[in-house]
Amino acid sequence: MEKQLKSKQQKAKIIPFIQNGEYYFKKGMQAYQQRDLYKAKKYFERAVQYDKNDATFVLQLASVLAELGEYQASNQWLFKIVHELDETMYECFYFLANNFAHLGLFREAMKYAEMYLACDPNGYFVEDTEDLIELLKIDQEDENSDVQDDLIVLQERARFLLEKEEFPEAIRLLETIIANYPEFWSAYNNLALAYFYNGNVQKAQEIVEQVLERNPGNLHALCNLLVFYYYLRNEQQVKRLSDKLACVYPFFIEHRYKLGATFALVGRFDLAFKWLYHLYKMGYDGDDAFYYWLTYVAYYTGREELAKNVWEKVIKVNPDKRGEEPWTFSSLSVDHELRSIIRWFNQTNIAEMLYGLYLLSQSPYKNDPALSIAIRRYLTDHPLLSQFADYFLFHMTETSPSYVINSHIIINELSMKNDQIDENMYISWFSVVVNALPTKERFSNHSAWAAAMEYVWRQQQGQRVTQKWIADKYHISLSTVKKYVKKVKELLS
Repeated sequence: MEKQLKSKQQKAKIIPFIQNGEYYFKKGMQAYQQRDLYKAKKYFERAVQYDKNDATFVLQLASVLAELGEYQASNQWLFKIVHELDETMYECFYFLANNFAHLGLFREAMKYAEMYLACDPNGYFVEDTEDLIELLKIDQEDENSDVQDDLIVLQERARFLLEKEEFPEAIRLLETIIANYPEFWSAYNNLALAYFYNGNVQKAQEIVEQVLERNPGNLHALCNLLVFYYYLRNEQQVKRLSDKLACVYPFFIEHRYKLGATFALVGRFDLAFKWLYHLYKMGYDGDDAFYYWLTYVAYYTGREELAKNVWEKVIKVNPDKRGEEPWTFSSLSVDHELRSIIRWFNQTNIAEMLYGLYLLSQSPYKNDPALSIAIRRYLTDHPLLSQFADYFLFHMTETSPSYVINSHIIINELSMKNDQIDENMYISWFSVVVNALPTKERFSNHSAWAAAMEYVWRQQQGQRVTQKWIADKYHISLSTVKKYVKKVKELLS
């Protein structure tokens, strides 16, 4: 692909000082020549954002993604070129062949290599393609290779969908895989994760238990089950299964990594460090996720110097992670938005901590697993904190009580009805929720509760508002406003 990048470089027409697609394309080429692939990727992505129909821009992005080992993402862009942008850009077939070869999908690699030779027999990459075909012939597998390749293609597609958080589509694809390959346990484990992240915890557990019943000792299933228990706050089962897995010594490197990463995810940093550092000492060349978790577990087990050394590898592989170091969680180097959220977890008032969880759920940090672990350290054992954390941060809709879900809807209604809202109104609402816990109030009448909360809060601020004005604003009756204002005042008294 370096050949292609060099040959295409001369075609770029740059308009100086204008930040359009060609401007970012030129910046990307400069970064690529300096072998700063992550910066090149960023610039090429910006170029494509400006002009998604420029096949040259898209090809350069696909090329860099392949060099970074992001073969699936690279293939998505290459397919876009040949199917939507320029069907005569035959070099895409050569690049697809290379990518599939790296993924171990040799039949697919052979198909696209032969397609390139057929479409462009005198093309620039003919010699390279012929060499690739010779290698593919050496590695050609037995008569079952077609079936195995089909299975791997489907599984890779499912993993890609999971990474993109397209859970319903991933579920459909994985269920198809299982129907055709009923003993392909990896698909079951990924299906359980898809259901879990889509909020169907019960179904996820059922699938894992089904795997363990038919394939006892399946390590990936056991690790997934441990993660499920952890997010469901089932501390007894977490301890039981953690202790059980602590006695396991996996033979395969992949399983050791899975075990270490799982222990890190559930906060068992001692056990996580054992396995991740073991791999590190072995010279395991992991991805940024491996070094990311090793940094965290090293730091939280008191090995700060090692953590900082390993973090350099994270930044080298993925510069976007800069600023997410574990030691910056409570330091001044954390950006302003995150600091403003974290301060609410240093409070003793449950309502203020609930407000902090709500802010975190609305922030870009809501999907950061390491941050969620750190946040848990701030939470007390108050049941509302656990329940709201499950719902706000982990979308556990099936196991969340109705008053948690309804409270969230009411907050959203307050937000929608007011362009600007004082944080104290949110905190007042969470105070209502905390005080209503013994009464088992479900908060099912969303508009009534939101209207009453706004009215009471505005009165507390000395604002002149009438209950009639609030009733009209929320499209409910005056009698309903009066009824719920009384409830709110009682719960705040």
